[in-house]
Amino acid sequence: MDDGKPSGPKAKWWSRPSTGRAVPAGPEDSTPVADTAEDTAVHGTAPAPEPEAEAAARPAPAVAEPPAPVVAEPPTPRAQPLHAPDEYSTPPYGGPGPWAPAPPVQRPVPTPAHGTPVPPPYAGTNGQGTAVHAPAPVPVQAPAPAGQGPGEAYAPPPQPHAVPQQHHHSAPPQPQQPHPAPHEFQPQTSQWLRYDPWGAPQQPLTHAGPPLGADPQPRRRRRGSALIGAVLLALVAGGIGGGIGAYAERNGGLTTVELPQAGRDSGGRAPDSVAGIASSALPSVVTLHVSGSAESGTGTGFVLDNKGHILTNNHVVAPAGSNGDITVTFSGGETAPAEIVGKDSGYDLAVVKVTGVSGLKPLPLGNSDNVQVGDPVVAIGAPFDLSNTVTSGIISAKQRPITAGGEKGDGSDVSYVDALQTDAPINPGNSGGPLVDSQAHVIGINSAIRGADSGSGLDGGQSGSIGLGFAIPINQGKRVAEELINTGKATHPVIGVTLDMKFTGDGAKVGGKGADGGSAVTADGPADKAGIKPGDIITEVEGGRVHSGEELIVKIRAHRPGDRLGLKLTRGGKELSMTLTLGSASGT
Repeated sequence: MDDGKPSGPKAKWWSRPSTGRAVPAGPEDSTPVADTAEDTAVHGTAPAPEPEAEAAARPAPAVAEPPAPVVAEPPTPRAQPLHAPDEYSTPPYGGPGPWAPAPPVQRPVPTPAHGTPVPPPYAGTNGQGTAVHAPAPVPVQAPAPAGQGPGEAYAPPPQPHAVPQQHHHSAPPQPQQPHPAPHEFQPQTSQWLRYDPWGAPQQPLTHAGPPLGADPQPRRRRRGSALIGAVLLALVAGGIGGGIGAYAERNGGLTTVELPQAGRDSGGRAPDSVAGIASSALPSVVTLHVSGSAESGTGTGFVLDNKGHILTNNHVVAPAGSNGDITVTFSGGETAPAEIVGKDSGYDLAVVKVTGVSGLKPLPLGNSDNVQVGDPVVAIGAPFDLSNTVTSGIISAKQRPITAGGEKGDGSDVSYVDALQTDAPINPGNSGGPLVDSQAHVIGINSAIRGADSGSGLDGGQSGSIGLGFAIPINQGKRVAEELINTGKATHPVIGVTLDMKFTGDGAKVGGKGADGGSAVTADGPADKAGIKPGDIITEVEGGRVHSGEELIVKIRAHRPGDRLGLKLTRGGKELSMTLTLGSASGT
């Protein structure tokens, strides 16, 4: 059903709007009508006859003579549409209607003469808002209006607001209407007046939304610009504020912050505090670095006198052997070479001496018999070669029998210690260091620890402290140190028996035979004089229970040679009591 729209082919979305469209005469006319110049190139059909004004704007072929003047012809009846006329004369078939004024149009501008520059309004754009230059003029001779010679620039007069005549393709062209008087011309400023269908490409005349020049679009654009500006201003302000806030947070504000702080004190501490004890004892503690042909090690020691004697553990200096090197480092950083004065593996004690050193500060010795369980203690040493390390704890047990060593396999390097137990952290490197009481007096020599993955050992292994450290009581260490300094050797108290170390019962059993195959009781020794027989089981020493042979040795070693001991034993199921005087044997 025809709705009053042109029946010709519809314009493509990319084609320019044509100035006129031919209307087919009827079904018998099957000649395709070209929409634009592009249709002509695709389909090979010619466009419909053009109005005179449009034909004049087309480039004309070069001719020698100017064209003949146009002769006015009688008006031709206007082509009638295929439907009844609109009673409101709505375009395109009637006059302008009351609600749809005709669009402002302009006749095509005549083609400028050869060599005439195209003014900027006709240069157009490339369809994307970018201005492009008009193509070079075609070398043709255009007809000049009356009163203008060939080659002169032609400035077309302003055109009135007129609606182009629509012609049927079979109707003859209409004569051009004369121009209106100047006072009748109303200039048009829309882009229709600047449109040239044969000029350079311009922006499409169609425009989405309100007409160009209308007020809503610029107002929205201004509102959009204002909104974008406000957003940018907010972002900049937020960034600046965030930077200031971050700076204030990191630096405590925009002003200099000075926190309150206590002033320096005199440095004095109570003598019985850990700091006071450490301050008093540290100058007397040294670190020993020992190296031999096969091994090396690090340990601790402390100064005994002004002559340069230093007490430490035997397992600390053992790697030096007979010709190794021992270097002593004092708490202030001074170093000096040292030599072994004497050592004893049974007690795990050794004395070394430094020479050429002045200003030595001996560490006072306490009395280990006065120590009570729970007394505070401080351990000083160089665990893992970290010199001048101070730890604190308490005495957690007394008279703890321990054995250490035994690497040689013959028992000659086994030490028996009636030790003080402490929970002050002791680690490898603390060996030989002092365990001091609240008066900074030495009450023990740190010698062994109980590790989580190994048994007790005087070398401590490589496991860390689990709060089970053991120290040789200073009363025993003092006696041994004096003997080593005076004679180079230490004596061991003995009872003159050979013990059955494989006995699993409660107590220490005297063996049946000695190491040489003879009697287990040494003839004319302390035990023989007291009446002890082979096979007797010793159960008590000085009122303390004995549960094994190692424990009996530890308890005997805790005394001096010549001391009298009261013993209890069982023989054939009978309990006996006796007293003996300890003998003496040279240590190793």
